[in-house]
Amino acid sequence: MLKNKKLLLALSLIPQYVLVVLLSKNPEFIESFYSNGIYVYVSKLFRFMLGWLPFSFGDLVYGLAIIYIMRWLIIHRKRIIKDTINWLVDIVAAAAILYFTFHLFWGLNYYRLPLHESLNLDHKYTTEQLVATTNKLIEHTNTLHAKIKQNDTVKVTLPYSKSEIFKKTPEGYDNLKAIFPHLEYAPKSIKKSLFSYPLTYMGFSGYLNPLTNESQVNGVMPLIKIPTTTAHEMAHQLGYAAENEANFLGFLASIHNDDIYFKYCGYTFGLRYCLNEIYRRDEALFKEIIKTINKGVLKNYEEVRLFWEAQENPIEPFFKIFYGSYLKANNQSKGMNSYNYVVALLVNYIETNGLD
Repeated sequence: MLKNKKLLLALSLIPQYVLVVLLSKNPEFIESFYSNGIYVYVSKLFRFMLGWLPFSFGDLVYGLAIIYIMRWLIIHRKRIIKDTINWLVDIVAAAAILYFTFHLFWGLNYYRLPLHESLNLDHKYTTEQLVATTNKLIEHTNTLHAKIKQNDTVKVTLPYSKSEIFKKTPEGYDNLKAIFPHLEYAPKSIKKSLFSYPLTYMGFSGYLNPLTNESQVNGVMPLIKIPTTTAHEMAHQLGYAAENEANFLGFLASIHNDDIYFKYCGYTFGLRYCLNEIYRRDEALFKEIIKTINKGVLKNYEEVRLFWEAQENPIEPFFKIFYGSYLKANNQSKGMNSYNYVVALLVNYIETNGLD
């Protein structure tokens, strides 16, 4: 009887996959029925249940799951040869449960309407538009830097602890919901990852646990990166699965925060992506534009760059390849480059709506 149940559970993976494929072809349905329907209640429920915990429950679950899987594989290693079919049924049955849970709790958000369509924005832009947007971002960034430091050669240092940053980041979304009511964020569930050091060596700033809806932030990286990383992961919690869209909303939430340090982090965050795109298109133009940025701002960029360079190791590329494949399997065809496509949203939004 138990074997029959496991077999049925394993076979359920096929109709589940077919259903996800069919749903992925109807983003309007996903947008209205799931992302702005079922998911809103599921995500709030998990954040209400787990947000109060001072540690990452999801990380703890992951750690225990890894130990359990390794133990199970060791105990059942002989079945690989002696009982291959039932061994595979057990594996696929577990995968079917995980596949169902992942898509119900968060994963279907990968197939919602693209944000540029929801905001009625173009998804293309010219180099001239890119340069104009970059210059606006430079102007705002330099102005904020001058207000904070009164010396254009000194880098900005945040006067907050990580816990204070986690507490203040939602304030940006509180202000942003006046423009976009669907971005209301409550209750909060933002945690420093228990796996911050492994995340660092894998090259990641944070992640959303799709099974517990907790925002996991790398607590080892430079403080200057934590406000925008936190805002990025909060966008994932709100149901924006695409990395470029989470980057864009993280940018907006940061620049709409009343705190000048958060605004500075937001503007430098958006500016960096635009500068990278200019460099990719025209290196000579990049060298000219970079001269107009305060040296203190460039020192903040250097601080972050040196941190990540110091963590480079032989296994990091493999994790990036694995995560890139995960993104491609979930409707982000550009893989790791999906993060960089935030520039299209930045350029077209700023051109249409301007900056505060």
